[in-house]
Amino acid sequence: MPGIDECLLEAMRLPGARGASVVDWTSGLALGTVGDSPNGDHEATAAEAAELARLAAEHKAFAPEEGADWSGGQPPVEDLIVSNRDSYHVLRFVRTTFDSSVFLHLWLGRSDGNLALARIRLGEMAERLVVG
Repeated sequence: MPGIDECLLEAMRLPGARGASVVDWTSGLALGTVGDSPNGDHEATAAEAAELARLAAEHKAFAPEEGADWSGGQPPVEDLIVSNRDSYHVLRFVRTTFDSSVFLHLWLGRSDGNLALARIRLGEMAERLVVG
């Protein structure tokens, strides 16, 4: 089972990966980072991404029909995808043994990245990631 560093290095092997981080969305702190950051500051990027993750995870508008009760410690949202002219940001929520307030953030170049592959691989990484 890989830890944060191994997971981030695996994420950077994805085609088009520019940067990756593991973020605690309750505090906005980056637990680990690798590669580049969209604004040149990994901590600021982590805090901004955490705001987006918190918004999606805590509001019922984005929850599955059967409810957003965090049953079994699982977040109601699997992932978020934000696209702009030249890149994608994929935020994948990680289920943990404590409060599941962690997500993987992958910054992916649009011209050389594969969004579908990245989403699948991030899901696999999230299942194997050991935090804590």
